[in-house]
Amino acid sequence: MDMKHYIFLIAILFCLTSQARVTQVAQPTDELAKQASTVRFATFNISFNRKSEGALKAELATGDRLNPKRIAEIIQRVRPDVLLLNEFDYDPAGEGIAHFAANYLGVSQNGQKPISFEFVYFQAVNTGVDSGLDFDNDGKLGTANDAFGYGSFPGQYGMVVLSQFEIDQENVRTFQKFLWKDMPGFLWPMKPSTKEPYYSDAVKRVFRLSSKSHWDVPIKINDKTIHLLAAHPTPPVFDKEEDRNGRRNHDEIRFFADYITPGNSDYVYDDQGKRGGLAVGALFVIAGDMNADESDGDSSSDAAKQLTQHPLINHSMTPKSEGGLVYAKEQGGVNAKHRGDPAFDTGDFSDSRVGNLHLDYCLPSKTLTITKSGVFWPPPNQPGADLVTATDHRMVWVDIEK
Repeated sequence: MDMKHYIFLIAILFCLTSQARVTQVAQPTDELAKQASTVRFATFNISFNRKSEGALKAELATGDRLNPKRIAEIIQRVRPDVLLLNEFDYDPAGEGIAHFAANYLGVSQNGQKPISFEFVYFQAVNTGVDSGLDFDNDGKLGTANDAFGYGSFPGQYGMVVLSQFEIDQENVRTFQKFLWKDMPGFLWPMKPSTKEPYYSDAVKRVFRLSSKSHWDVPIKINDKTIHLLAAHPTPPVFDKEEDRNGRRNHDEIRFFADYITPGNSDYVYDDQGKRGGLAVGALFVIAGDMNADESDGDSSSDAAKQLTQHPLINHSMTPKSEGGLVYAKEQGGVNAKHRGDPAFDTGDFSDSRVGNLHLDYCLPSKTLTITKSGVFWPPPNQPGADLVTATDHRMVWVDIEK
């Protein structure tokens, strides 16, 4: 057992003892989950990104911080069985997630039952990893914009998977180092004035597609394996007319659209050199903050639709909330001009510039049956309504039959 998993298991033991002290339950949470007829998958951008390396794990080392308490309470209320956390700063030993598990998830928040996850997966990502080249053409080297994914230090805005069910660690596939140029028909940004490539040939040779990473994390649920396909594409903003971030966002989303499609994934290779995509008939759930709304916002018009209209994805039930409807109307501004259904919104942003958007997705394969779904966004004065200010994103979840 390597050190990061040892640390996490120690934290889990602490969670279980904390659970016994704080509240009494008939059975451990994970046993209840395993006996249920459905399994709840969820994705949540919790904004656990900090300005300096090590700041997050230091913050979570005590259990008295308000925003982590609120995030933990949301998780305790929704009680997912498999959860992807976006924007959780990576540290190689896993101290941050261990602290969060022990000091927040494993402690009752505002009367909610503690929750524990027996299995965890985290890995290095591209954010903050310096490329050694001038990616943004500003004449400077070593800036956050020159990293393989925007970030001030390696692992900023990372990802973590928590699960009540066994993660098949040996068969996890990561695509952190897949090169953008190796995707057929990739949308390489061009300078509008000269029609020349925005990036140099030297940059093209090393530019990684994933701004964080793409993960295929197999989860063993009874006699099935469901592949959690996790990602967090770059926001399609903070660029100019060359649309370098918008084009990258489109192709990061396209990667998983191709990965699940037989005949479209031959070009794919993972960080261990294995080629090809998901096996025909494999079960999957695509999850993450995709930073793309199929109707509104700054992403390309078809970026999100690569998933939301994919024939191998179950579109029978789009997660929604009452709060999304209420707040879009109350906040007004740009929201009044949006074309998408505000009940599907998963993020609350500046009402004068962006408005609320549908950016976060939990998309099961066509062969999985959805029984229930939702977005945690209570309307004003409802239980949990005060919690959502902890992050600008909302948790999205789906229940699927085992």
